[in-house]
Amino acid sequence: MSEKLSIPIRPRRNRKSQGIRGLVRETVLTPADLILPLFIHEGDDDQAIESMPGCTRWSLDGLVREVAEAEALGIKAFVPFPAISDAGKTPLAEECFNPEGLVPRAIRAIKENVPGISVITDVALDPYNSDGHDGIVERDEKTGELRILNDETIAVLCKQSLCHAEAGADVVAPSDMMDGRVGEIRKALDSQNFSDVLIMSYTAKYASAYYGPFRGALESAPKEGDKKTYQMDPANGREALREADLDAAEGADILMVKPAGPYLDIVARLREAMDLPIAAYQVSGEYLMIKAAARDGWIDEEKTVMESLIGIKRAGADMILTYFAKDMAKRLG
Repeated sequence: MSEKLSIPIRPRRNRKSQGIRGLVRETVLTPADLILPLFIHEGDDDQAIESMPGCTRWSLDGLVREVAEAEALGIKAFVPFPAISDAGKTPLAEECFNPEGLVPRAIRAIKENVPGISVITDVALDPYNSDGHDGIVERDEKTGELRILNDETIAVLCKQSLCHAEAGADVVAPSDMMDGRVGEIRKALDSQNFSDVLIMSYTAKYASAYYGPFRGALESAPKEGDKKTYQMDPANGREALREADLDAAEGADILMVKPAGPYLDIVARLREAMDLPIAAYQVSGEYLMIKAAARDGWIDEEKTVMESLIGIKRAGADMILTYFAKDMAKRLG
């Protein structure tokens, strides 16, 4: 019997040059993996957003220009987030299903001017709700505590989803975290011959401190209380699997984890457990931490962003929503 040869194992051989590293690379990021969230408002001007340096609150004309520029870099999907004036906000958020509202007009403008683009729309009441919550608010007469009404909210979300579909949305993305809303939205869409419209469910949306800059961009923070009774507890992981099973059973086409970076374990667990595509949202707090550290010279912004996005994809995300999408597409292209 021949003796086992003693051969030194040197993994570094696969790292010896840029060319070799490219050949053996396990995770590849492309512009087609990125979804660009964009902020819009009713004005004719394009406004810099104080809470999110480097981001803009676009007019509709500015939105179309930005989408066209990003599309030329290889980005094919966009999410418009509306900043609604206080005059348009009501307790029942009726503006969210106005066919001449800001989001339907934005969808039509994108579709008319940049053919072939996929438009994903946020479905939730917080931009339109005078209380600043994702659902309809009721105050308990005895305790004075706020309650977010689940089923009453879903009825409005269905109207909002249909409004977006009628305007031409390719994907509706309920971010509200009401129980059962995916199934009801699916039934509403199918009943009106919108069976081809996808549902990207915010499946594991955590009650996170990382959302602060976004709420500043839309001026949509809750007027009272917090969102912990409907968004997930950051301490929970198994619960995300339960939410994923429910959303899949109700007809979701894509499952999302939000935030992305602090919840890579959740991305990985959903990827292992589910066959559906997984999206992950690199949220405003993640964006701003990188921006702030780079501004002060502590890190290299471009390299750090690339590493963060590679990490999200390596964890199992098929697509990533990120405010860095356009900048990264320039580098990846």
